[in-house]
Amino acid sequence: MNAITPIPSYLSEEHLGPWETYLAQIAEVAPHLAPELRPWIGTLTAPKRSLIVDVPVRRDDGTIIHFEGYRVQHSLSRGPGKGGIRFHPQVTLPEVMALAAWMSVKNAVVNVPFGGAKGGIRVDPKTLSLPELERLTRRYASEINILVGEEKDIPAPDVNTNEQVMAWFMDTYSVNQGKTVTGVVTGKPVMMGGSLGRRDATGRGVFVTTLEALKKQGRTLEGARVAVQGFGNVGEAAARLMAGAGAKIVALQDETGTIINPSGLDLAAVRAHREASRTLFGAPNCEARAAEDFWSIDCDILVVAALENQITEANAGKIKARLVVEGANGPTTPTADAILAERGVLVIPDVLANAGGVTVSYFEWVQDISAFFWSEEEINARLDRIMREAFASVWGLSETRGISLRTASFLLGCERILHARKLRGLYP
Repeated sequence: MNAITPIPSYLSEEHLGPWETYLAQIAEVAPHLAPELRPWIGTLTAPKRSLIVDVPVRRDDGTIIHFEGYRVQHSLSRGPGKGGIRFHPQVTLPEVMALAAWMSVKNAVVNVPFGGAKGGIRVDPKTLSLPELERLTRRYASEINILVGEEKDIPAPDVNTNEQVMAWFMDTYSVNQGKTVTGVVTGKPVMMGGSLGRRDATGRGVFVTTLEALKKQGRTLEGARVAVQGFGNVGEAAARLMAGAGAKIVALQDETGTIINPSGLDLAAVRAHREASRTLFGAPNCEARAAEDFWSIDCDILVVAALENQITEANAGKIKARLVVEGANGPTTPTADAILAERGVLVIPDVLANAGGVTVSYFEWVQDISAFFWSEEEINARLDRIMREAFASVWGLSETRGISLRTASFLLGCERILHARKLRGLYP
């Protein structure tokens, strides 16, 4: 059996990066893998392909500035690469490696025929004008053109990217191909081959898996108190759907602030205030709190839908929720995971909970290739079915093996990846 690269002992949790977190998760699942698959475990710990690119951009004042960009294909054993593109000042190659690896596992858990990939540029998009952002996107698309394609690697939106960015990316790729290729990216505007239901898909997956977990616990969302970290596409959609099912959203946190209302926030009013002022502070009928107070808020369900490494050894013991749902990728460190497990907190892991986005991205890709589009009702029904089936498979494996939902998710996903790798064999 190939050895898994150990996490260096000198790395404290404070310095534990996303890639180290991923390796710890693979080390946790490795003993549970079928014996015949263990010799192939290096497939999981060594990304297939990593590309680092220089992205020069002409600023509006005529000066030229350079950014570093990445595209990583972790595994292509089960199909083309699939994963988002993020624009963020803290993007690094190890982070993108981890995100690509989590995409491999996530795609396998919900059994869509994709491998895992991810991309990003180390940039603060808030410092760029709209024309500069377009030039950044188009140059990056040109630089990674050698890796992507509707049958090779299909990007999508992620942190700080959106439908407009995907439209620019698709157009740049298409111009270089000499034809319109709508299937090269997903998360596009509907009028350009995007899918209905895509914007809410990740949040909807969080909502559906939460409902399934509550059923297993003999509870419902009616009257449940929910705290949500992150108020972008994922957090906002999850909060809105949960509120619509009778839950009370008692706290919200994003990079602009933390607000609470034990009686339940008016999400429409908060959203309008956030769009107008670009901050949660000052939203109507709520109280502002310090960021660190968010973790000790009295709630039944905690949704984490921001960035990696949010739940740590420092705050895991403060969490009062009995159910944590990971809408973000890698939001819980391994030490925090152990603390939550010891305290009896059920965690729905990211590779299951937030897989709704890539599932509807798969639907979009299929619709683009076939040039036949489905109604939003059809899309939501298919998404709900896939998420419920994936949850049932993970829950059953967890109970049968006596392992956490995270380990069960990784076991299900990793065995599917390794089975494909073993069947395909090595060439030459």
